[in-house]
Amino acid sequence: MLSELRTSKLSPHKYYDLYMRAFDELRKLEIFFKDEGKHGVSVVDLYELVQHAGNILPRLYLLCTVGSVYIKSKEAPAKEVLKDLVEMCHAVQHPLRGLFVRSYLAQISRDKLPDIGSEYEGDDGTVMDAVEFVLQNFTEMNKLWVRMQHQGPGRVREKQEKERNELRDLVGKNLHVLSQIEGVDLEMYKETVLPRVLEQVVNCKDDLSQYYLMDCIIQVFPDEYHLQTLETLLGACPQLQPTVDIKTVLSRLMDRLSNYAASSADVLPEFLQVEAFGKLSNAIGKVIETQVDMPAVGAITLYVSLLTFTLRVHPDRLDYVDLVLGACVKKLSNIPKLDDSRATKQVVALLSAPLEKYNDIVTALTLSNYPRVMDHLDNGTNKVMAMVIIQSIMKNNTCISTADKVEVLFELIKGLIKDMDGSDVDELDEDDFKDEQNSVARLIHMLYNNEPEEMLKIICTVRKHTMAGGPKRLPFTVPSLVFSALRLVRQLQGQEGDIVGEEVPATPKKIFQLLTQIIEDLSTVPSPELALRLSLQCAEAANDGDLEHVAYEFFTQAFVLYEEEIADSKAQVTAIHLIVGTLQRMNVFGVENRDTLTHKATGYSARLLKKPDQCRAVYACSHLFWVDDQDGVKDGERVLLCLKRALRIANAAQQMANVARGSSGPVTLFVEILNKYLYFFEKGNQQITGAAIQGLIELINTEKQSDSATPDSASDAFLASTMRYIQFQRQKGGIMGEKFESIKL
Repeated sequence: MLSELRTSKLSPHKYYDLYMRAFDELRKLEIFFKDEGKHGVSVVDLYELVQHAGNILPRLYLLCTVGSVYIKSKEAPAKEVLKDLVEMCHAVQHPLRGLFVRSYLAQISRDKLPDIGSEYEGDDGTVMDAVEFVLQNFTEMNKLWVRMQHQGPGRVREKQEKERNELRDLVGKNLHVLSQIEGVDLEMYKETVLPRVLEQVVNCKDDLSQYYLMDCIIQVFPDEYHLQTLETLLGACPQLQPTVDIKTVLSRLMDRLSNYAASSADVLPEFLQVEAFGKLSNAIGKVIETQVDMPAVGAITLYVSLLTFTLRVHPDRLDYVDLVLGACVKKLSNIPKLDDSRATKQVVALLSAPLEKYNDIVTALTLSNYPRVMDHLDNGTNKVMAMVIIQSIMKNNTCISTADKVEVLFELIKGLIKDMDGSDVDELDEDDFKDEQNSVARLIHMLYNNEPEEMLKIICTVRKHTMAGGPKRLPFTVPSLVFSALRLVRQLQGQEGDIVGEEVPATPKKIFQLLTQIIEDLSTVPSPELALRLSLQCAEAANDGDLEHVAYEFFTQAFVLYEEEIADSKAQVTAIHLIVGTLQRMNVFGVENRDTLTHKATGYSARLLKKPDQCRAVYACSHLFWVDDQDGVKDGERVLLCLKRALRIANAAQQMANVARGSSGPVTLFVEILNKYLYFFEKGNQQITGAAIQGLIELINTEKQSDSATPDSASDAFLASTMRYIQFQRQKGGIMGEKFESIKL
């Protein structure tokens, strides 16, 4: 079986299978040799005997097997036997066969090294002997492994490299054994182990070997050793072959150190002591400078790892964070816009890291290089990053409280609030666009300062940015801006005139002037329905602040919008009801102004296109003449006029329906008017009498029984419910019961 291992015809994979079968048998042979030793056979004689085997390869396998028993017998010092064995393995120089025989030697010797606390320490040898043995075996194994590289045709070379890569663990196990030796303390690692290993790594000049062994060093040795030997380890990086994936090696080193720093606060002074940030930053700079062909994604990946390291080790050093971002900007300066999706993804990771660490966008806003990195993103990714920033603010409920920070923030998210060069707003997905703009609208509510002067500056800053958003964006963002300003108005209510000594006094009047301009800008978009709604909201706020002229101006603005901009009949109906509803709640107007506005509202109501809409708007206007407050208007006569006018319009609507369709339609409008009569009757309007209500009920019944009436279950149910209500009020007793007794059913 051992003679079969002499073959050169098997692939590394198949040779490995053969080796494993031989290994199992050799373990049995080792047990046999042990038993022979117990029965009086001299191990020394066995050790000499196997050296007479005819072929070198079987001889070495047998020699290693007996050598293992020889060391255990302690008939010779372990260091002498190990030295003898490692020297004899020089006899096999075929890369594949030599690699496996040395792997066998490493395997059978790992528990027989003269280590601290080991039974073989002392006269049998020292820790230094164990280290020397492992290092010598490692060096020779790496040389054999490197010699396996094939320089043939492309397809064959690729296959050979793949097979060679599969054998890497045979070499790496030596480093693992070194890391397990108890006697290898920091001093020995620093003075002996690391320099010797790195010397072999650099000198082998093979990219596969260099990448794997650097990764092995980082993975198998303790974190504190890496920290104390950082300069030595990083010094080897620029000496590696240009084709080595050094970014991954350095990234893994920084990730390990970052995790080490995060594991305990007690280790952080060590990082400061060795100036880890400065060394890592310099090493990355040298690598990027040396490897001029390194793609952008590689460099950015390194900066992401360095930033992660910085945020974990030096979270309080924002200057370090800004330095990393600045270095990234420098690298990207020759690339106007990234077109590599992997590089873009890494830039997003770089920008997201400070947000995740500090949970506070305000901290990120102080980093001067943060917006400069964002400028290198394409339009699509810029928006993604802007959304990440907004989501961070929402998640952490962060309040941005100064105009300067708002300015920086809106520069960061400019991709969402205005059209960027080269982007077409029409190409956007409608749902995505709405989500983006709704996020900006929510963000505006997170911008707040208790100081009125600063809050006014914030509002002006937001206005400057949002007004550049174009017709598609303004309907989303302007309402938030308006309500943010109205919140400030309510905060200032009661303050009148200029505040002495202030450069830009924040007074309600000044804010209302600003709001007038904002709404005018919105109405030119055009978005008249929204502008009208916001005008009415502002009028209500002016009413609460007792500013009659301001409120009148906003109502005038609303009526102008209604007259000149709103042409759609459905939109007109909605607008009239909004105007009437708002005007009804106003208590700031004097008699003249209120009459003017009321007259306008009733006039527009009667001029709506469809008769049913006219009817409903006119009976809604009746509430303008009866406000159920202590000092509210109570003009019963004009209420009755409105209701009678609504009845005439309802009657006209029935007749028109009869002419057009041959049937008068349902009596719903009459029932609705009946309910208004009942409302004012209850509220004590003397003009609304029981007889009038009784007459209206009779009219409804007559209409229902006419030949032209259209049966309608909904209006029948509505009427039945109204009649039950009247009956209920009659039976309730008391003053209200007496009033309702006058209605004869």
